Amino acid sequence: MSYFFKIMPSPVGNLTLIASDNGLAAVLWENENPKRVRQMAPTEDPDHPVLLETERQLKEYFAGERTCFTMMLDFVGTPFQKKVWQALVAIPFGETRSYSEIARAIGHPAAVRAVGAANGKNPISIIAPCHRVIGANGKLTGFAGGLEAKALLLKIEAMKQSQQDFTLV
Repeated sequence: MSYFFKIMPSPVGNLTLIASDNGLAAVLWENENPKRVRQMAPTEDPDHPVLLETERQLKEYFAGERTCFTMMLDFVGTPFQKKVWQALVAIPFGETRSYSEIARAIGHPAAVRAVGAANGKNPISIIAPCHRVIGANGKLTGFAGGLEAKALLLKIEAMKQSQQDFTLV
């Protein structure tokens, strides 16, 4: 499988977007820990259609104009990790879930720590919204992009959510 990348500036730092011909494979942070996500050895291709579409949708998200991502995702991981990552995608925009809620949602209520580990290995940050997973006490917990980035992403979503709450039709 061939992988391609481009760098995208964003309000949370430069993001490395990685795609295969099957879809988006990763959104990595500027100061990414190289051991967090399986290495894909991508080739730079700033004109790859999946990367261009991902960049367009992320720019709309950061501008408060997008609440749902529509690109194809190409998750690479264990079956358990993929279950967790699919559960992340199912968290509605502007909402949060605890690790235990995710564990229950995937049918493994006792696997809270394993859910946390899988969440930490999520290769498609922001799009598969691991930033929407918080501690059982409601506090922000570890995040590959840093807690400041997590807080900013949640703030973007909360601002858009409150705008939608007051939109008159």
